[in-house]
Amino acid sequence: MTKIPFLDLVTPHIELQMEVLDLTRRVLTTAGFVGGPLVEEFEAAFAAFCGTRFCVGVGSGTDALRFALLAAGVGAGEAVVTVPNTFIATTEAISQAGATPEFVDVDERTCNMSVAKLEEFLETRCVRDPATGALHSRRTGKKVTAVLPVHLYGQMAEMDPILKLAEGHNLIVIEDACQAHGAEYLSKRLGRWCKAGSMGRAAAFSFYPGKNLGACGEAGAVTTNDEALARQVRMLRDHGQAKKYHHQIEGFNGRLDALQAGILSIKLKHLTGWNAQRRQAAFRYTQLFSDHSANVVLPYEASWSKAAYHLYVIRHHDRDELRNALAQQGIDTGIHYPIPLHLQQAYSSAGYKPGDFPICESIAGEIVSLPMFPTLSVEQQKRVVEQIAFYAVKHSEAMAL
Repeated sequence: MTKIPFLDLVTPHIELQMEVLDLTRRVLTTAGFVGGPLVEEFEAAFAAFCGTRFCVGVGSGTDALRFALLAAGVGAGEAVVTVPNTFIATTEAISQAGATPEFVDVDERTCNMSVAKLEEFLETRCVRDPATGALHSRRTGKKVTAVLPVHLYGQMAEMDPILKLAEGHNLIVIEDACQAHGAEYLSKRLGRWCKAGSMGRAAAFSFYPGKNLGACGEAGAVTTNDEALARQVRMLRDHGQAKKYHHQIEGFNGRLDALQAGILSIKLKHLTGWNAQRRQAAFRYTQLFSDHSANVVLPYEASWSKAAYHLYVIRHHDRDELRNALAQQGIDTGIHYPIPLHLQQAYSSAGYKPGDFPICESIAGEIVSLPMFPTLSVEQQKRVVEQIAFYAVKHSEAMAL
């Protein structure tokens, strides 16, 4: 039995190994290990790719989120609105910026931030200070200063209405684009397609190896059209230095390695093609499932979306049994994410309880991430879908007994 991996990190590196080896020799012979031309070249290329004026390379996606929030002015005693179905880095960045995460539930179809729930939160779960006009959370009493939508699975959140709500309440919008390299959103407000990372005050990207654009280690970036914010992020990533040994603020050690930046530049040339292959694979999955009675809920791609399909996530009411059945057939799967953040031990002191965000909690118990990578073959996908359909038949027969 040939195993079907959840993702393939080997093939692209074999294909690009000569370029990567040449790059490695360049770095070794110049000793340009941190910062410098390779980082600057990648920053310029990725900014152009995203359609933004600036890109600042940093050490990880978590750094990118934290630095973007801090540079936008989010700080102690404030609250940032986000969703509970995301990786903990989203809320770690909020907390490490000194603020408190406030959650709203998600849209059941896209699994992204629900515009209706965001509006409900701002209108009914917050109160406006009559003296300052600032919005404060009824739950914590803290001033709400920002919204952090997550472009989950490679599909952008519904940005037009999110931005409109934020503007109406004088809130900053920071995009968590860590899973959405190259994803696009059709903005009616702007009359054009917009890339992930180009619509908020700033955005954070992760280049963890398994991402659509992945480094060979840790790396991240902040994109923005705000020159002052970009300048602040550059200082935050480098111990608060505007120039060597001149520390205007206390910062962090969050610089991007030159080798990782060079690798990302090499891969960036292929990202559009790789994303197209991911979209083709997603469409094949959807077509293959239409030919079988698999009893699963398929991903929903909104009309205003061009998803980058970082993940292809289905839903099944007996998710764990399905995953076990697929594993027995040599098919790897994942769960993104099994425990919503409001129910994690790390946030037990926040006072959330089961039932607070019912859509997110329901989704978390059913989601299964199927194998998804650019070189995923038709034969592999057929086998995945056939095994899911076979399981569905066996499960139905067992339930009937």
